[in-house]
Amino acid sequence: MAENIGTGRVRVEWNGVAIDTAAHQGAARGLGLGAEHVRGVSVDRAPLDTAALRNSATASVDAESLTAAVSYDTPYAARQHEELDYHHRTGGPKYLESALASERDVVARLVQAQIRKALGL
Repeated sequence: MAENIGTGRVRVEWNGVAIDTAAHQGAARGLGLGAEHVRGVSVDRAPLDTAALRNSATASVDAESLTAAVSYDTPYAARQHEELDYHHRTGGPKYLESALASERDVVARLVQAQIRKALGL
């Protein structure tokens, strides 16, 4: 699109699809970094007995839908997370929930940084 401004000309080219694609890819990378960060913080907060619970933690990202997840894959993970009356020498309940709550701003900054990087800002 060209437009006359006074005696000069200005040419503006909009690459909306390329910008959208780059921003989406950056957001997916940021979500991956954020999920890994939350996974690490939650692992440090999880109860420690045999380390099976902590070792089962995984972070995943669905880049298409821009969703991320952190999960624990032991038969007792949910019970350990929810049971407030269990007492452990190391770690405790709500290890994943509390990690997500405390690290929310860090995750947002990681996503923002990756979008900016993808856009060359």
